[in-house]
Amino acid sequence: MHILLPVIGYLVGSIPFGLVIGKMVGVDVRMQGSRNIGATNVNRLLGKKLGCITLICDCLKSFLPMYGAAALLPESAGKELVVALTGLMAVLGHMFPVYLKFRGGKGVATGMGVFLYLSAPAILISLVVFLATVGLTGFVSAGSLLAAGLIPLWLYFLGASSITIGTAACIALLIWLKHHENINRLLHGKEKSWKKGGR
Repeated sequence: MHILLPVIGYLVGSIPFGLVIGKMVGVDVRMQGSRNIGATNVNRLLGKKLGCITLICDCLKSFLPMYGAAALLPESAGKELVVALTGLMAVLGHMFPVYLKFRGGKGVATGMGVFLYLSAPAILISLVVFLATVGLTGFVSAGSLLAAGLIPLWLYFLGASSITIGTAACIALLIWLKHHENINRLLHGKEKSWKKGGR
């Protein structure tokens, strides 16, 4: 059970909801826009409604496996770690989905699902950071990077356990690594602003 639950987390996390939703309306999101299967690209290509649905689905595909793992596992010293690993594996599933030859999204929404399970107050603080950053700069990528990167700090100040902080730090690092192209464009002034309809 302790091994099975993280595996289930990975398989659920690998479900490419953005691609599925796009296909339902005749659009392959991997072929247009940023060619990413995440909610941001779906929003730009298919509109806010479908973008929001994708965001919620991508968030739930990490939150629900963690919730299920916590409900199934008996109280033990290793329970917190298994639940955390289940969430982490869901994020890895989104980023490297077995169903799409390991070519997935950047993990922001799925990571948000993990953060939401770990600490709703921390995600709310980072949500404010995200909205403020996007509002001021127009760059969704910058907002995502700051919001994710600061989550471990908020968790530390909120008195979270080392397992929780470590899990959040791993996910934040993965998100930053998956955004390497965005970071490069930001550093060179080539990242397109959301306000101008860029990617």
